[in-house]
Amino acid sequence: MKQPANASVLTIVLNYRTPELTLRAVEAALREMEGLSGAITVVDNDSGDGSFEALTRAVQENGWRRVRVLQSGHNGGYGAGNNFGIRHGLPDGSAPDFVYILNSDAFPESGAIRVLAEYLLAHPEVGFAGSRLHGDDGVYHQTAFRFPSVLSEFEGAAATGPISRLLRRYIVPLPEPLEAQTVDWMAGASIMIRQTTFEETGGFDERFFLYFEETDLCLRARRAGWTCAYLPQSHVMHIGSVSTGMKTWKRMPPFWFDSRLWYFTKNHGVFYAVSATAAYVAGSAISGLRKLLGSKGTSKPEHFLRDLVSHALRCAWHRRLVGRSSAPST
Repeated sequence: MKQPANASVLTIVLNYRTPELTLRAVEAALREMEGLSGAITVVDNDSGDGSFEALTRAVQENGWRRVRVLQSGHNGGYGAGNNFGIRHGLPDGSAPDFVYILNSDAFPESGAIRVLAEYLLAHPEVGFAGSRLHGDDGVYHQTAFRFPSVLSEFEGAAATGPISRLLRRYIVPLPEPLEAQTVDWMAGASIMIRQTTFEETGGFDERFFLYFEETDLCLRARRAGWTCAYLPQSHVMHIGSVSTGMKTWKRMPPFWFDSRLWYFTKNHGVFYAVSATAAYVAGSAISGLRKLLGSKGTSKPEHFLRDLVSHALRCAWHRRLVGRSSAPST
């Protein structure tokens, strides 16, 4: 079996108009890759704001010989950008043993990358190893999840104690695991993928512009016999939603609904996708009734239910399974 120092790791950092944070993430990754074989590839996802030039200049000025900056030439989203970097391989043209995907607003702490690599080396059946994400205050960020389902859509929309207890095995966000645990899927801000797993699954489905792409990849890998491991010993500080601007969204953008619909349709069929939306509507009716009776409901983006239903109806009217939107406006 290879030792960590001999297993090659290709770290991918995807940049979209966050060059300062990207350089900070790269610096943290460089520190944590000391003693590990491999390289770091920064992919500028066609930012168009001078990011590519600024990143290239900073890498040269800092003398980071293990880092290269590539221009994707097209903002195809999270999956497309990472696929672009992964398919370029290591600088010598060879394929790595593992690919480590790191968000531009995520900063690995001591031993974070090595822990993931060592676990994949010791567990050949595991295709993905993910870190514990936390804010700068140390508070856990939701990282480990179950796969979405019709019942999870109903439970999430109803947000009612008795229903949640009855369907607890279908709630998508898992309670924070305190030790290494097999999970359905993990947030993609800090995740290591076995190169063989990436090749067997074909990588990220680029029909997802943003969101659900790592869920889809982990599901395809599961069906191919691979598992996902959440490793709380790997700590990564994560700001969250910097490139996407999600924290400032008042309404969910069309591409989120596109991704949700495509995930259910692609992996479970049209009838299942319709059932998932119907389940969400039914759950929302229960939640709405509770609000009328004075109970406090969960917060959702403005007009979420209306946007969800209208999106589904538009897709049905135009007989399309998913509508691929352009990049989010900035």
